[in-house]
Amino acid sequence: MCYDDTARPPYPPISGGAADGNDLVLTAPDGNRFSAYIAYSAQPSGAQVLIYPDIRGLHQFYKELALRFAEIGIRALAIDYFGRTAGLTARDESFEWQPHVEKMTVPTFLADVNAALAHLRLLSQSPRATFIVGFCRGGTLGLHTGAETFDLAGIIAFYAGLSRAVAGAKGTTLEQAGKNRYPVLGLFGGADPGIPASDVQQLDAQLARAGVAHEIVSYPGAPHSFFDRKFVEFANESADAWTRVINFINAHSTD
Repeated sequence: MCYDDTARPPYPPISGGAADGNDLVLTAPDGNRFSAYIAYSAQPSGAQVLIYPDIRGLHQFYKELALRFAEIGIRALAIDYFGRTAGLTARDESFEWQPHVEKMTVPTFLADVNAALAHLRLLSQSPRATFIVGFCRGGTLGLHTGAETFDLAGIIAFYAGLSRAVAGAKGTTLEQAGKNRYPVLGLFGGADPGIPASDVQQLDAQLARAGVAHEIVSYPGAPHSFFDRKFVEFANESADAWTRVINFINAHSTD
């Protein structure tokens, strides 16, 4: 389990810029309608992010995270996974997510990603560097996305599960990581019982095999979902993660 309704994203090291956001509904090529949230910056940079939530879908944590990105000049779009099976209902604490996770498949998910990326393209007069930022299952799906032929600048995966099967995938997450086409930043909690260090080491090896620029960071003693303001004991790790995310985006926005 990732973030509950009390979780809140940490503030980035540079904050305070004006940002605005709103809910919207996107439509995939197959007609699926799904929820999303877009956050705009008053002083935009040349980068934007597409946020993949955890297993609970598009809940409040990710809407606020989108705003935090916008406050530092990075336009952000966060998407929901469950339009096909749960419709446009709220993803609050009462949402029974497990049955919908089990019905989710990679091909239908990628159809939604296509719609999200198309929406971002429509918002810009000129191309912007686009990054995937995923958490938990979203991090896993980010690594699968990285093996596809999208026009992306990089993949940022927080505590991506690496060993569980994903329905409809072309291979395991680690196998797909070995086919990655884009730079990768992977961030993990060293005390996460669901992601052993051996899996993280295999991820590093697979990305090296893919020949893509990558950085894998594991924070000793940090749990799954450490990137949360309520985990004050991991504030330094969260601050470091933000710095790495921003540096990664800046470094690969001009490649």
